Amino acid sequence: MKKTKDYDYVVIGAGIAGSCVSHFLKEDKVLLIDRFEDVAQFASGVAGGFLSPLLGKPNKFKELVTKSLSFAVDFYKSLDESLIVQKGVLRVPKDEDDRLKFDVYKKHFDFEWEEKEGGFFFKIGSQVFSYELCKKLTLNVDKIFNYEVKHIKYKEGTWIINDEIKTKNIILTTGSDIKLIDEEYINIRAVWRQRIDISTTTCIDFNYHKECSISTSYNKVTNDLYKVSIGATHHRFESKLEKDFKAFENQSLSNLSNIGYTNELYKKDTLELLEKANNIKTLNDVKVLKTYFGARASSFDYFPIVGSLVDSKETLNMFPYLKNGTHVKSDRFIRHDNLFILNGVGGRGFVLSPYLAKKLVDFIKKKDTLDDEITVDRLFKKWVRRNK
Repeated sequence: MKKTKDYDYVVIGAGIAGSCVSHFLKEDKVLLIDRFEDVAQFASGVAGGFLSPLLGKPNKFKELVTKSLSFAVDFYKSLDESLIVQKGVLRVPKDEDDRLKFDVYKKHFDFEWEEKEGGFFFKIGSQVFSYELCKKLTLNVDKIFNYEVKHIKYKEGTWIINDEIKTKNIILTTGSDIKLIDEEYINIRAVWRQRIDISTTTCIDFNYHKECSISTSYNKVTNDLYKVSIGATHHRFESKLEKDFKAFENQSLSNLSNIGYTNELYKKDTLELLEKANNIKTLNDVKVLKTYFGARASSFDYFPIVGSLVDSKETLNMFPYLKNGTHVKSDRFIRHDNLFILNGVGGRGFVLSPYLAKKLVDFIKKKDTLDDEITVDRLFKKWVRRNK
């Protein structure tokens, strides 16, 4: 590649998390890198971009989702109102047991709601156009695509990527691909999912969510046909991909067979999505237009992973008694210099990422604190306890 200028920040991974981080750093010398030819080509390309409240009793994760959803909707509207469709979402109980839970949850709803069609309708429910949104977020950011980061090294206050690109700081937003992080405590679950876009003569007035999500009829294919998104199925595979995979239609699935994603499973998932969608709303004259599949990244406790990476080897050398359960304040942990992460946003990437990206940038630039439940530190502490 041609010689590049030095940067203050390099963000590796151009999904929604990396796009948001880059956006909040756009006034600095920032570079966004991705192995594919454009933004949103893996998990973020699969995402239907549904924005919906989390229902349940009060807890830290629900509190995070509520704050993030409010922030995300306002942020997307201020960015470009044409990229968000806010017609509300109807949350439908799956069965009688689920309905009883909803009756308990009612007193804990965080957003304006009303009962409708046997479910609960939330005006804040929205959908964003994932690819177009990531393009908009990164409009004024330097980008290098089709670039595989093979190694990173830190030398004399500078990070060097592939012996070519120099930067003061690296922010890893690589989703399920964590090969650049040589730390055992960072453990990501890859959850494979499939989404379909269909055409139908049925007009959908707002989003639905039951056992799957159905989007509004946000676009017309012809005068009589509407475009609707349905998602998503979920699979966990023990094996890992042998090579990179782009999250768009590939019916041969030749580079997915090694993990178990076969043509049979692809067809089964498509039929399953159509069946679940029809259990919510009857869809007439359906034709599958496009299929998307890829792996979303989730942590083992479902909370996202944000902050400065702990150097586990150096920290344990400095504080060996951590293994005996002795408490050491997190601010005393040894860190990898100027190496940060935003990962583990799971199936709520478009809800969580704007809020978390802003929090991370403020943590880096303003020294703001991060809530304990989202920091890298919690994973390091759990890993130490498990391995003592």
